[in-house]
Amino acid sequence: MTRPLLILLCLLALLPLPASARLGGAPEVWQQPVEARDLAQIRRSGVLKVLVNQSRNSSGQVKGESVGVEYHRIRAFQQYLNRNARDGREIQLKIIPRAKDQLLAALQRGEGDLVAPGELMGQGGARVSASAPLRKDVPLVLVSRQGQRRYQGLEQLSGRSVALPAGSAAGEAVRKVNQGLVAKKKAPILVEWVDPSLAVEDVLEMVHAGIFPLTVVEQPIADRWAKVMPRLRVDRHLVLDKQGDMTWFVRRDAPTLRASVDRFIAGYRVPADQDAVFQRVYRRLYKVHNPLARAERQRLERVRPVLQRYAEEHRFDWLSLAALAYKESSFNPNARGSGGATGLMQITPGAARSVGVGNIQKLDNNVQASARYLAMLRRSFFASKQLDERERMAFVLAAYNLGPQRVQGMRAEARRRGLDPNQWFFQVERIAAEQVGMGVVSYVNAVNKYYLAFDRERYLLEPSKKAGKARK
Repeated sequence: MTRPLLILLCLLALLPLPASARLGGAPEVWQQPVEARDLAQIRRSGVLKVLVNQSRNSSGQVKGESVGVEYHRIRAFQQYLNRNARDGREIQLKIIPRAKDQLLAALQRGEGDLVAPGELMGQGGARVSASAPLRKDVPLVLVSRQGQRRYQGLEQLSGRSVALPAGSAAGEAVRKVNQGLVAKKKAPILVEWVDPSLAVEDVLEMVHAGIFPLTVVEQPIADRWAKVMPRLRVDRHLVLDKQGDMTWFVRRDAPTLRASVDRFIAGYRVPADQDAVFQRVYRRLYKVHNPLARAERQRLERVRPVLQRYAEEHRFDWLSLAALAYKESSFNPNARGSGGATGLMQITPGAARSVGVGNIQKLDNNVQASARYLAMLRRSFFASKQLDERERMAFVLAAYNLGPQRVQGMRAEARRRGLDPNQWFFQVERIAAEQVGMGVVSYVNAVNKYYLAFDRERYLLEPSKKAGKARK
């Protein structure tokens, strides 16, 4: 392959996935778009509709406590509007989570009155107006893991790979750096646009675990999550760009709302204890490890045949079972858990009996019982064609951890609240976090991250297929 062609292919890798490949697509029939409104119409309706980035960094509540960085500011803006109400009618908030790269389009369709992304975003076109800056000249910095190679300059990133979530402002920053690298006849930085089930905090966690080597993120976000992920290293000296401002957004045909937003921002001061709840909730949650370290690979290889056998029998991707096994037991067939859970898959005797399997101390029976139980959950509760396969597996995992009836109840509550009941990630999981805390949310997220880690190296983990291809 010639060098110009290689460079062209590398630059093409910087392009984000098409919107149709991401979570949270066009509004469903249960989400009818409405006309945009200015402040007078908002006051008459009594509701301010705020479109928020579905990332847990930006928005979210855990058992009634706000942990999203934008929640405090949005609530303060609500109080500001209510203090200045002439007729005494209070405005209530309706929080509408969307994928980051769909927020401005949703605003233009009139699905909300205000966008509060909590991250850097582009200007959004002629119909969208950015507020006064919440934070000016925000640096986009390199983030890696403690103990990894330390880079002194951006040119040392030539040929390296950085993982970015969909909609990340760092994509454009990397593109600009790559222009300089290519001009110097150096290989560009490669961008891995990660699975859309991962937000910025998920990418940081996978860097923290050593699954992804590097990412680029807004420095305030990196600094915030470094408080609860102690192995993160924020390289503040490696700034890819610092020209962007963090802002809110309104429609251009809502000038009174825009003026109120700007007056509020001019007088708003971030509370000194803003991250107190965030740190208390998240400090002990981030325990994702690298499932592909040398010892872990060896343990996976020992149990691979049985995982593949029962995954094929029940129409699962065997790497999904592998991810669950790593989360449950770290590939230890002799593991013992609470409530009688045992073995590689940590299934209970009662659950195994419900699908006709006994003696789960035996490895084959343990995996067979788990695969049968997962298949039963999928068939009995999550067989709807409205679920895509990634979301279906997420719901099955949530039910495996929490019980199917509770998960179905959460879906019903999500529908009542205007969330997508067919999307676990960032939608139904919000209900789970509010009702039962972060346990099941972290559980599903961890299994998903392990699956994505395995899937990145599927070719190396499936030697029989590799050998078959080599013989052809």
